[in-house]
Amino acid sequence: MSHTHLTLEERVAIELFVHMGRTCREIATQIGRNHTTILRELHRNSSKSGYRAQTVDRRARKRRKIPRHYRCLNRPELITYVDEKLRRDWSPEQISGRMRLEYPKDTNMRISTETIYRWIYVAAQFGGTSFRHLRRGHRRRRRQIRYGRGRCRFPGRIDIAHPPQIVADRARFGDWEADLVCASQGKAALLTCNERKSRFLLLGKVEDKTAASFNDALIPRLRALPAELRQSLTLDNGSEMARFTGLEASTGISTYFCRPYSPWQRGPTRTAMACCDSIFQE
Repeated sequence: MSHTHLTLEERVAIELFVHMGRTCREIATQIGRNHTTILRELHRNSSKSGYRAQTVDRRARKRRKIPRHYRCLNRPELITYVDEKLRRDWSPEQISGRMRLEYPKDTNMRISTETIYRWIYVAAQFGGTSFRHLRRGHRRRRRQIRYGRGRCRFPGRIDIAHPPQIVADRARFGDWEADLVCASQGKAALLTCNERKSRFLLLGKVEDKTAASFNDALIPRLRALPAELRQSLTLDNGSEMARFTGLEASTGISTYFCRPYSPWQRGPTRTAMACCDSIFQE
């Protein structure tokens, strides 16, 4: 069952079963929930007068509208602990992890790394100085650029799960795997294009990692081959592959793409890796 909040109907059923003296496991079986969910619900919302479904549901709806990082502001001991560790130049990751070790049974002494970062950067906009104790010491968050952002959205791309079986079997010549091997420093990169059956390797040095440079380096090398040796080309989902339609139009080759986050389905070549150092040093 996917995660969902308890509904009012479920809370009414819990109230009824509690009055009947049922255990948490019995209640969980009746309403189709995990017994720990029932245990937490009763522990969090029971009062001296017992468990009241209507009252509990109203409170839960109000709590749901309050961001978690603001709820923590009602815990002075937690705030003091975080502030003290920040002034000692502890990272938010260290603070969050150490708190669990020092207060293993106190659930109020819990805070996530993300919540601490939010506190720091919000406070910095109103004159707070806690940001100076971070590793970067910047007032604002660095823009997060996730791996694969915007990739796999190339119109017309064909997934590697749908190539002809003859490509997977390496039963013919003319099926290629292309990639860019990047230098450790600078923008230069090495174009590699490996023939699947013979392991014949085409290499080319490109000055940057743009799609235009990738095509400019690869198209002449493929067009120098006989047409029967330009059957298919497997690529990963890097932005340098974005102009694959122009590559197909110029060479007549069919392109396929690896699944997201699975570049090993194309596979780098050991020969190319061995050539990198000598080419980048030229």
